[in-house]
Amino acid sequence: MDKKLIYRFHALQRMIERDISESDVRQVIFGGKVIQEYLDDQPFPSFLKLGFNGPRPIHVVAAEDQKNHTLIIITAYEPDVDQWTTDFERRQK
Repeated sequence: MDKKLIYRFHALQRMIERDISESDVRQVIFGGKVIQEYLDDQPFPSFLKLGFNGPRPIHVVAAEDQKNHTLIIITAYEPDVDQWTTDFERRQK
């Protein structure tokens, strides 16, 4: 069963600014790779996923409400090549 996606207002604003569609976000959420977990986040643990729309990398941050089978989309962005390793999985130090 697919989890229901709920988009925070911030996420929708950033998606519009960055030309990232809901389809792009779904593709990352359901087909991407978890590259970071934030298990202590409140009110729900969250994670950062990496996926691609063709050659374009996209990061999506989401929190999981397991009780309600819901994923809350917090933000989505294209990772900056100057801040991430070439595979977009780790921040450069």
